[in-house]
Amino acid sequence: MRLGIDVGGTNTDAVLMNGADVIAWSKSLTTSDVCSGIVAAIDSVLQKTKLTASVVECVMIGTTQFTNALVERKGLKQVGVIRLGSPSGQAIPAMSDWPDDLRACIGSGVYSFAGGYEFDGREMSILDEDGIRKAAQVLSTRGITAFAVTGVFSPVKMDMESRAVEILREEMPDAHITASNNVGRIGFLERESAAILNATLSDIAAEVIHSFEAALRTLNITAPLYISQNDGTLISAQEAVHFPVMTIGSGPTNSMRGAAFLTGISDAIVIDVGGTTSDVGVLTNGFPRESSVSVDIGGVRTNFRMPDTLAIGLGGGTQIYLSEEQFGALQVDGLQFDVGPKSVGYRLSEAAYIFGGTTLTATDIAVASGRVTMGNALFIPPLSQPVQDAILARFKTMLETAVDRMKTIAGDACVIVVGGGGFLVPDNLKGASRVLRPEYSHVANAVGAAIAQVGAQVEQVFSYDKISRDVALNQIKQQARDQVIALGGEAQSVQFTNVEEIFLSYLPGRAAQLRVKAVADLKGTRKNRTMDTVQPTPSQHHVA
Repeated sequence: MRLGIDVGGTNTDAVLMNGADVIAWSKSLTTSDVCSGIVAAIDSVLQKTKLTASVVECVMIGTTQFTNALVERKGLKQVGVIRLGSPSGQAIPAMSDWPDDLRACIGSGVYSFAGGYEFDGREMSILDEDGIRKAAQVLSTRGITAFAVTGVFSPVKMDMESRAVEILREEMPDAHITASNNVGRIGFLERESAAILNATLSDIAAEVIHSFEAALRTLNITAPLYISQNDGTLISAQEAVHFPVMTIGSGPTNSMRGAAFLTGISDAIVIDVGGTTSDVGVLTNGFPRESSVSVDIGGVRTNFRMPDTLAIGLGGGTQIYLSEEQFGALQVDGLQFDVGPKSVGYRLSEAAYIFGGTTLTATDIAVASGRVTMGNALFIPPLSQPVQDAILARFKTMLETAVDRMKTIAGDACVIVVGGGGFLVPDNLKGASRVLRPEYSHVANAVGAAIAQVGAQVEQVFSYDKISRDVALNQIKQQARDQVIALGGEAQSVQFTNVEEIFLSYLPGRAAQLRVKAVADLKGTRKNRTMDTVQPTPSQHHVA
């Protein structure tokens, strides 16, 4: 049996699954120490089933802890930044477009050295090994133990980055070192930023993962622990310690994967309504559509794998602002009100009117209008029908606008609603062919974690003047296949969920960037529920 857990900012959800069946679930408020909240969620699930911890074969956890650390600037380490690409690589300094407060957390240990490659793997300049060694010695005296190494076109050829990592390791054996080719795509500045963010999260990553492991030990669960990644696949707990940025977008990703699994639909728009926001994303072949542009994380542009989602300020705890005279028999004409973006979040159970609080929330409006039953509707101040209708209409407009922004094709799309605040979404939306609310939609995020597969993505630039297109495609597919099997995937279940081919017209010759993603079931686990998927063919894009 699989145990899926999603640790959100408001709730910690857990599900126990036997193959394709949800055996039990729980939803509880996230605790400040995280560990006790996970223990409570797992304990609740096991008690409902009367089963012991020994039935759990593997544990999958999704978390927002690393995102919160970056947004709140908490627990971040100073980082030694090593850039390989001088002299051309000195034109734009590292972190030049970062917020000042976040750049201050990283410190001033930034060095540029000769090195790097051309797009086709030719050496741009000889690596300055002596300079790297001297920089390591200087940074060591300053107590720096986290490093980010970035070389020009290192995703094409990683040799120089690997050598720089070796030199740093020789000087500081216990240092946490991030090589950019492991976390980012082609695109130097964004990849460098991703590597720096990964390095600065090294301490908190170890703390969070150890907290997860401690929670499992408390319950005598000895099953292997996996962490959800941004792309809907899994990474081992130990790998998550080394690559925390790969888990930053796992929250909305888990919800979308859960939506696909619970409905059996592989292509749709998913609206995940939480306590603070509604995240709108697109399912393609059963996986979240990945962002094709730079993604902003804590004010920093990065280019690692992230779901293409749109967050709007509408959730169960969203505050509704009305003046005193707008309570009671107010007419709709001249109505003035605001929806969010502030939210009471995890304080909903004490702040909302239906629970005896004094804050008007979106959930209060839903209860007053009869959309959902919870708390005590008598505690809500009297709201005229025109007021209720106007606020609900604003909710609908916000959601319809978000759906329209995420669609990439003409016509209506299937919309799947998940999340604890799904009652805020009406049954009819402009742009939606149908609105589905699957069973267990309120814990779809935990389901998405429980059914996640292992995955690998490989990206490389080829010159079709030197290698044929078919050979290049077969070569990169084999690399992705080998990687996913090495991560614990079952060879017979390997599937290619995404194949992209981007022609780079700004480079000489017939250059193309190939990107392949492969996924597979974990060894020893039962096959997931089948979704209506289609084997992808290479999508082609021309980049001027």
